[in-house]
Amino acid sequence: MNSYPKYAQVKDRKYEINTDFRIALECDKLAKSNVEAEERALAIIYLLFGDKGLENSQDWQDLMEIALKYLNCGKEKTDNDEEEQEVDIDFEQDWEYIRTSFFYDYNVKLEEGTYMHWWEFYNLLCGLSDKCILNRVRFVRNFDIEQIKDIKEKEKWIKQKEQVALKQNNVKTAEEKRLDELFEKQLRGG
Repeated sequence: MNSYPKYAQVKDRKYEINTDFRIALECDKLAKSNVEAEERALAIIYLLFGDKGLENSQDWQDLMEIALKYLNCGKEKTDNDEEEQEVDIDFEQDWEYIRTSFFYDYNVKLEEGTYMHWWEFYNLLCGLSDKCILNRVRFVRNFDIEQIKDIKEKEKWIKQKEQVALKQNNVKTAEEKRLDELFEKQLRGG
């Protein structure tokens, strides 16, 4: 059995992490929102660490760094991560695909009341089979239609891609991205 983190340590204080996958999904939704960067950070701290996380403002920077690493399943996030990988999944928009795929592959119902640690959820999500609906949709989203020479076949693929395309309502403006980068640098002490 994997030992997933349940607590965060900052100096001499120990903070319990709300590890339910739904909380991480809420953090993801919040991170993509148009809420001010500082408010987003405090909201994420509150979601993951509760009231105790907001009690000592001297711990906020450390807690946010821990939160970012926790939400990234223990991996350090690099500047190249976002540039190299095109987004082909959105937890909110693809929720029904995710829910159906978990049931199809694992016979797990992701209903209210079902607890699952965020890291376990993410690992299972990454391990879904190619036959599940989510990965079939992702395949269509990522398929390079330029390799198709037949016009009618290409038109079919274009329609399929349009049907499963992610809505762009979560796309941030260049200014919002710049402000987010500045805020993250400040959090890291830079």
